[in-house]
Amino acid sequence: MRADDRDHTAEAGALRVAALYRFAAIADCEAVRERLEGLCRPEVRGTLLVAHEGLNGTIAGPAEAIERVLSSIRALPGFASLDVKYATAEKMPFHRLKVRIKPEIVTMGQPDLDPSDAGTYVAPADWNALIRDPATVVIDTRNDYEAAVGAFEGAVQPNTRGFRDFPDWFRTEGRALLDGPNPPKVAMYCTGGIRCEKATAFLKAEGVQDVFHLEGGILRYLETTPETDSLWRGECFVFDERVAVGHGLTPGSHSLCRGCRMPVSEAGRRSPRYVEGVACDRCAGSRTEADRARYLERAKQVEIADRRGVVHIGAVQTPPEDQGPD
Repeated sequence: MRADDRDHTAEAGALRVAALYRFAAIADCEAVRERLEGLCRPEVRGTLLVAHEGLNGTIAGPAEAIERVLSSIRALPGFASLDVKYATAEKMPFHRLKVRIKPEIVTMGQPDLDPSDAGTYVAPADWNALIRDPATVVIDTRNDYEAAVGAFEGAVQPNTRGFRDFPDWFRTEGRALLDGPNPPKVAMYCTGGIRCEKATAFLKAEGVQDVFHLEGGILRYLETTPETDSLWRGECFVFDERVAVGHGLTPGSHSLCRGCRMPVSEAGRRSPRYVEGVACDRCAGSRTEADRARYLERAKQVEIADRRGVVHIGAVQTPPEDQGPD
């Protein structure tokens, strides 16, 4: 068993969770990857994606270890103003550490797009006024399974399965929302802000100029906006074992189906078709008996590992499309 396969911080109380991204040029991705991986081990787990266009990731661990990693990132050219959204978790939300080199830090499939030409940031404190304006069209840039967990009141849902589907949706359906003699303002949002950097840049490249996006994403809004003033409805899906969070970034009520890797609500867990660790309403009809037997055995091994205080690596699941952290 590798050193980081045990939960070193199980007795240390709350862990710090840091969600981060920044678009800035990286010349030597392999050197950055090696340095970050070395700084993270053995205490920090999560995912960091490295590309020539920048960094994206969510990591968790003891506060001092997280700050060590973040200080190194901020020392990179162009990363001094790295923005980080913090949360806490009583239990390690990641099974392992992954530091990977990718063509893009969030995959849109538009290689010629310049993410630095993004829309106008709107602070969470000003977001409600913008999206309440009748002259504003609010567009959710996340995927269908994320929007089903929670969304802003009145938002348009493209119902895409992956972010790379967003350009086709806009060209075939979304642009019609903006037709007319007085084109509306466009307000876009996503979990942490990174997808909106590209989505607003994409709309500007398509000729739409009055484009805005929520600074810090849903996570910053939920962190800073009192629930009594909030226009957010539901919870926010996150790409780790917390599954979803609510206002104040407190843990939500959703769990993850280990059969299809989709979020399951409290109501979904009450369904007679739901079997913990095996299947939910979404996937129950598409699983063979062999699949169900395998999933049951995996769930049993996870339970045994939990009792022993170790991580069962075979239980690792990630959402479809390898969307990764936002």
